Amino acid sequence: MHARRFLRLLAAPLWAASALRLACNTAWIEHTPQAYTFKNTYKGDTPGVLVSGGAASLSDASIDLAANAETQGLKQYATHRNYRLIYVIVEVSYRLVARRDAGVARLADLRGKRIGTASGSSAEVFVRQLLSTAGLAHADYTLVSGGVCMRAPCAAGSFPAMLRDRKIDAFGIWEPAVELGVQAVGEAEAVLFQNASVYREIYSLYSTVEKLRDPPTRKKIVEFVRALNQTLDLFRNEPDKVYAAVGQTVGVDVPVLKDVWADHKWGPGSLGPDLLDYLVVEDEYLAKTDKRAGISRADLAKFIDTSVYDEALALKG
Repeated sequence: MHARRFLRLLAAPLWAASALRLACNTAWIEHTPQAYTFKNTYKGDTPGVLVSGGAASLSDASIDLAANAETQGLKQYATHRNYRLIYVIVEVSYRLVARRDAGVARLADLRGKRIGTASGSSAEVFVRQLLSTAGLAHADYTLVSGGVCMRAPCAAGSFPAMLRDRKIDAFGIWEPAVELGVQAVGEAEAVLFQNASVYREIYSLYSTVEKLRDPPTRKKIVEFVRALNQTLDLFRNEPDKVYAAVGQTVGVDVPVLKDVWADHKWGPGSLGPDLLDYLVVEDEYLAKTDKRAGISRADLAKFIDTSVYDEALALKG
């Protein structure tokens, strides 16, 4: 009997007995609910572990969950159809800040300008999609790379400093860099553009079909999502209780954090038809820029798995 039990243990997936491992970029505000959850509200059999990474990390069998913007989720799903989007952590309405003295008063004025953003990221999608609403094609402006600043004073190669020093005319990226850009040039000089109906980051939680089908791993994931619900209730309704922890985790001054908090719609977000419609439109754009075939609506519907969230809501105690 002992021998049979030993063989069953050997046959079990190697990840089943380990701590829940979640991969995300630990530099940005969006990751802080996961860090807060592991520290304060998750009561798994073993403590959860955050590792540096994102949706691409799910190709590593030791990773149970990943958190990333929908842009990276879609890029990965194009070649990994076993990936699943199981939860929306936060939706962020990105902003673009420009210099008024560069002759910018409206989006169309960015024709011929130098615009900072992170190549291949959700921020680039935002900038491209936003400028397209003013009739600007990719050839009508120049994208410039730079660094993301989280706390003033910002380094010379960062977007806020580049805007201040007139090395770029505008930039669009995640917060708090845009807010620091406003401060770097002064509110009177800064011109802000924002349109959540055109683009918003849908920062989501991902797993794989294999992980979700493994009972011990699924149990841990459901427990984590339930705990994440509790955390996000604080982020959404009682932010004064988490400002200090969030600021310390990512190195953002609390006054700046408060200034950008309203741009973050803390989840749980919708996993319904609106999300599917949004992903269909974005994948059409990404398929062109990535020079690949688009993902069908039917396959994108499979990408969204609501079952973990439903189980977490039904969990008692």
